[in-house]
Amino acid sequence: MTLPMILAPLFVLVLMTFVIGFLLAGLRGPALQRGDVRPEQVSLRQPNWPGRALQVGYSFENQFELPMLFYVLTILAIISKHADFLFVVMAWIFVLTRLTHAFVHCTSNNLRARGLFFGIGALVLAIMWLIFIIRIMLGLP
Repeated sequence: MTLPMILAPLFVLVLMTFVIGFLLAGLRGPALQRGDVRPEQVSLRQPNWPGRALQVGYSFENQFELPMLFYVLTILAIISKHADFLFVVMAWIFVLTRLTHAFVHCTSNNLRARGLFFGIGALVLAIMWLIFIIRIMLGLP
């Protein structure tokens, strides 16, 4: 696999994180300017933002949780030359579940649907890690 093919899913996830971050800024900035929220009401991470800003904010924070394990695994797979076709396919499945999870989180926030996509993504990532660990520990290609 070429480096661009291996990194493409990671790049998509990073870009999605930036999009959600800019969306969040577009919600929080105006709320502060309108006076809906005063800085001292949120400066210590108090959940006093308007509902929509809270919703998108939690989605943004979520991008720094489970995806971190994906980023680390991708880097390790590249360094150890274990980023093969199976890795890339599973990486795209993980990223698609994250995109869907974030879309649901930022729109309807349907907990059942969000949980389903989170669970599928977590399972795929866990399998990716398990495959990687076994290959490394047993010296497999």
